[in-house]
Order: sequence, then C-alpha cells, then structure tokens
Amino acid sequence: MIEVEEIKDRLGVLCEGLVEMRGYLDIDKRREMLEQLEEDAARPDFWNSPNAAQETIAKTNAQRAFVKPFDELSSLLDDGTLMVELAEAEADESSRQQALVDVAHMFDKADGMISRLRLQSLLGGKLDACNAYLTLHSGAGGTESCDWADMLFRMYRMYCEDNGFEVEVLDSQPGEEAGIKSVTFLVSGAYAYGYLKAERGVHRLVRISPFDANKRRHTSFSSLDVVAELTDEIEVEIKDEDLRVDTYRSGGSGGQHVNKTDSAIRLTHMPTGIVVAVQSERSQHKNRSKAMSILKAKIYEYYEDKKRKEMERFYGEKGEIAWGSQIRSYVFQPYTMVKDHRTDEQTSNVQAVMDGHLQPFIEASLKHNATKA
Repeated sequence: MIEVEEIKDRLGVLCEGLVEMRGYLDIDKRREMLEQLEEDAARPDFWNSPNAAQETIAKTNAQRAFVKPFDELSSLLDDGTLMVELAEAEADESSRQQALVDVAHMFDKADGMISRLRLQSLLGGKLDACNAYLTLHSGAGGTESCDWADMLFRMYRMYCEDNGFEVEVLDSQPGEEAGIKSVTFLVSGAYAYGYLKAERGVHRLVRISPFDANKRRHTSFSSLDVVAELTDEIEVEIKDEDLRVDTYRSGGSGGQHVNKTDSAIRLTHMPTGIVVAVQSERSQHKNRSKAMSILKAKIYEYYEDKKRKEMERFYGEKGEIAWGSQIRSYVFQPYTMVKDHRTDEQTSNVQAVMDGHLQPFIEASLKHNATKA
C-alpha cells in the first residue's frame, strides 16, 4: 500500500531537484538564447546564407535539448502535485490507491528525465553538441570480423533510432563472404557527438562462429572511429597539393540501380594518410562535398589526438585492430557478458546491448571522464 505522505516526500525531493537543475543548467539563460535563435530563424533572409542557417539550427537544437525536457519535467511535476491533492481528497481507499499508483509512475518518469538531464549536463566539450561521423572497420578475423562489424552497425543504428538521432549511410564496403569491411555514416541530432565519442575504439567479440563447421569459438575485432561534424567556426586548411582525388562507380544492387557514372569519391590526405570515401549521392559534386566535410573532421581530430598523445590509448602504437587494444568485450560463449574495460561497467544481457541498449555504458563513460577532468 502506498501512503500519501510517502508520495508527498518524493514530490518534495523531485521539486528540489528541479530547482537545483534550473540553476546549474542555467535554464533561464538557455531560454533567452533559444528565443533569440528562433527569432533569427524567423527572419525572411534566414536562408540567404545556407551555411550560417544550418549553424543557427544546430545551436537552436543544442539549447532546445535542455530547455524542452526541463519544461516537460516542470509540467509533469505540476500535474503530479495536482494528482497528489486529488488522491488525498479521495474518500474511497481503492480509488485513492489507484491514483497514488498513477502518481508513482509519473514520478518514475520524472526520475528518468532528471537523470538524463544530469547526464546531458556533462556534455560541455567544445564539439559535444555537434553531429557525428562514425566509421566502422573490420579487423583481425576475416569473415568473422566483417560479420562483427555488421552486427555493430546494427547496434549503433538501433541506439540512434531509440534516442531520436537520424542515421545517413555515406559509404559502405561489403565483406567478401558476409558482413561489411567498413561503413561510414552520419549521426544527426543534438549532442550526437557528445554521447557517441566514448564509443571510439576497438570492440572485441567472443562467440562460437556460425561460419565454422566445427563450431569452434572465435575472437573477432572491429574498430569504431567517431569524429564531430565541424561547424564553420572551426577552420581546417587542406591544400590542393596535399589531396589526391579518385573517382569510381558507386556500388549498387544491379540492374537499374547500378550507377553508370563515376560519381563516388575517394579523398586521400597525403600528409596524414587519412582516406575518406562517399558514394551515397548520384552527384559527384555532392559526394565530394560530403567527403570534404568528413575529411576536415578527421584531420581536425587527428591533430587533436596528436596534441593529447592519445592515439596509442585508442588504437595501440601500430593502430592494430586486435588483441590488447579493445575498449569493450562482448562475450556470447561460454557465458554472456559485455564489459567496458575503461569503466568496468558490465552486463550479462548481451542481447539487449546488441539491440542498442548502450546508455549504461555511455553514462558510465561520461561520469568516468567527468571525474578525471
């Protein structure tokens, strides 16, 4: 049986949390910024400069990502306050209990919203609010690793769908027998990079191989690279003489879908060795534009890594996608476990993780990095 006083105490804690959150998230200032950005977006000449317009939209989404859930939380607690009063005035005990159960469910939802906002408050990095380019590469293990890369791609797609992010595949190279050798995709949405940046690194799979007739256990590796889509505020200079441009025909399913022209683009930055390929558009010009955006983002991250001397931490001295460099292990047999080796976060529910339930690992990583800062 739920007591009215118990619910009132819980309401008091939630309301205190709301007041505290208004302060440390600086909601009032964010609201002012959001209103100004929305006014700018309403001007008739807003789209005269498409790049500036896109940047304004990104800033708007970044502020709305805090203001909107805060307002929803505030409204939820107002409704909860009213329902507590109605439950208290209810003469019938059965009806009172049902009302209190409904309020308890509302407060469970409020707890989740507060937790997410607190987590989001940890995303204060320079590029955290940006969209993200993700690239998966299969590593040691041949067909096994290609299949593993495909499984990871599905996992990240499901995570993005569950969390309101949009996914656009920019380039994909199929494996010789199964899966994918590599895939590059853009994840769009407020704080996409902030949430996904900690997923960067080598992911290790242990399972009984579906490709092995003897049903032996295999270990496979795939790496994920995550870079932020840069805004116009950050300039990355790429000299023409440092760039090699190759064109080729996009892959397709055959028949009328085969691209008859060399519309796909591969850019190689000679000083760093970074290679980017895009084939998602029919237009070579559009593919080149997208490829340049990814290349600039990767070059920026490359030099940031060099400054921080963290390339070894993510990929090992030789950049190998193999033993000893993994950030997370996924064990399917002889037992089930997913364990992050940086935070020690783990779960035995492998299937939930493969279905995109990554939030506990992302939360643990953000909290871990916040304590180190």
